[in-house]
Amino acid sequence: MYQLRNTKAGEEQIAMDIINQAKVFLKEQGIDQWQTGYPNMEAILGDIEKQRGYFFLKDGVIFGYACIDYEGEPAYNELKGSWISPMDADYVVVHRMAFAKESRGKGLADVAFRLVAEQAKEKGVENFRVDTDEANKIMQRVLKRNGFAYCGVIWFDNSEKIAFEKKI
Repeated sequence: MYQLRNTKAGEEQIAMDIINQAKVFLKEQGIDQWQTGYPNMEAILGDIEKQRGYFFLKDGVIFGYACIDYEGEPAYNELKGSWISPMDADYVVVHRMAFAKESRGKGLADVAFRLVAEQAKEKGVENFRVDTDEANKIMQRVLKRNGFAYCGVIWFDNSEKIAFEKKI
């Protein structure tokens, strides 16, 4: 059984370990994303404090981490392109999505996006936005496979990111 649950105080190192495994994977793939320190422990602690940090679990075992935010992403206001939904529409955004090394290649990113979409629908939110580095072709394939459409370019974490959205 798959589930999504808030990361609790005291679990930040588990989240950081997953992020660090993802950083190594990205570097091995020749992707520059997350190679300058971000995401760091400060970001994870902020996620937990604001109740935006979540673990993805399968049968009670953590396989991934993400920041799931319903407050909006300021960088998205400066999109060079156009969103599917109106600019002022409510949306969920996922940041810092990462999976444990042993979880890769098992389709769990698809599960994670489904879990976030289900949570958003329960909250009455019908729009789902996300961004990634242009070089991160793996995440782009996952996004397209999960029904996200390319919307344009934003500036985030000191670099250009490509932005996607889908209606839930």
